[in-house]
Amino acid sequence: MVEKLQQTLRDSAAARWTVLILVASMMFFAYMFVDMLSPLASLLQETYGWDQGDFGTYAAGEYLINVFGFLIIAGIILDKMGVRFTGLLSASLMVLGAGIKLFALMWPEANTVGWLNSWWTEMPGSAKLAMFGFMIFGMGCEMAGTTVSKILAKWFKGKEMALAMGLEMAIARVGVFAAMWLSPKISDYFAVDGVASVSAPMIFAGALLVIGLLNFFVFTIMDTKFDKQLVAIGEKSEEGGEDEFKISDLGQIFRSKMFWIVALLCVLYYSAIFPFQRFATNFLEETLHITNAEAAGLFKWFPILAMVLTPLLGSYIDNKGKGASMMLLGAVIMTCCHLVFAFVLPAYPSKTLALVTILILGVSFSLVPASMWPSVPKIIDEKVLGSAYCLIFWVQNIGLCLVPLLIGKLRVATGGYLVPMIVFASFGVIAFLLALALKVEDKRKGYGLELPNKK
Repeated sequence: MVEKLQQTLRDSAAARWTVLILVASMMFFAYMFVDMLSPLASLLQETYGWDQGDFGTYAAGEYLINVFGFLIIAGIILDKMGVRFTGLLSASLMVLGAGIKLFALMWPEANTVGWLNSWWTEMPGSAKLAMFGFMIFGMGCEMAGTTVSKILAKWFKGKEMALAMGLEMAIARVGVFAAMWLSPKISDYFAVDGVASVSAPMIFAGALLVIGLLNFFVFTIMDTKFDKQLVAIGEKSEEGGEDEFKISDLGQIFRSKMFWIVALLCVLYYSAIFPFQRFATNFLEETLHITNAEAAGLFKWFPILAMVLTPLLGSYIDNKGKGASMMLLGAVIMTCCHLVFAFVLPAYPSKTLALVTILILGVSFSLVPASMWPSVPKIIDEKVLGSAYCLIFWVQNIGLCLVPLLIGKLRVATGGYLVPMIVFASFGVIAFLLALALKVEDKRKGYGLELPNKK
């Protein structure tokens, strides 16, 4: 009887995997919205007057407010107010930002006059307003990402944590595939007078964000019941930890050498992945001399291997370990892929070679995230785990904000993709050195990054 009373929703496989589906679907819709415009870069230039520099500046807008400290505040909100409040706030911000961005693209004539054209005159008004909406969306998206990480750490504690995080990332990254596949099709289907639609794909993705918000409402009901169960069996609820968390606790994160190694590895690795996604379709168009639709069709396969392998690697880490070694291997593979994009593909413009390299890059995109995010709870106290995730995302966002700006400017300055691809590859080299340092430090201090997660 005592044992029965100790059971919570976390001990029910059906309940915890339902939680995974609810929060992962929200991130799936968010990732889909992020890249819905990426295959339409050429169309934006033709119909809205955006050049590559404008597109890079717009893409950087997703991370701008986060870079200037919002993610630090988000971490404090997460650890003080809990996952339910923070998740609802982040989902609402995504919907609001999507609405502003949609207005900019649906009625460009309404934002090409007046105050939007009275400043920063070299950038179209539609791009400025879309960037502002993307900034609001980005606040919610990055906050949601950290919240979901803490949710899974809470619901899968002592269970299949790496597998759950791997599945969440896999589901979310199918959103990239869906965006690359669906966006050109929806755009062409809703063409007017032979001109493809930019706004139609965004309306579709925005509607999905609303569904994601509703899914999170369902999660809050389950999580409220779970917290009551934790209190009933004498465990402390993680929701609203005002008595536990103090602002001064952030000091222990900043003083952690392992935190900084992971954070810098994260920013360098992801800076060679997500900004590349923004420009990949255009890169393939120019390098292979193919249409926009063909280029998007090739790159849509990028997240597929990541989708399949990330959960498998997560399960392997849960049972066998080797997380630090996986980060090391992922950085090597990513570097090699960008060197192929820089030097080999332009010399031998083959669709087959491009597809194989894209798929191998997807392998890297499974190795590093599958091992990195479940490693954070091993090096950071649970009390400040939400803040730690947010601080890592904050450091990451600095790179994700600045790198698209840099790549856009390099494209304009050089007229090609050689230099941008070399920049991406150099990020991989430094990420490899940091992964090596992480493995050495883990061996010295015994954090258990190479050990299984299951107890």
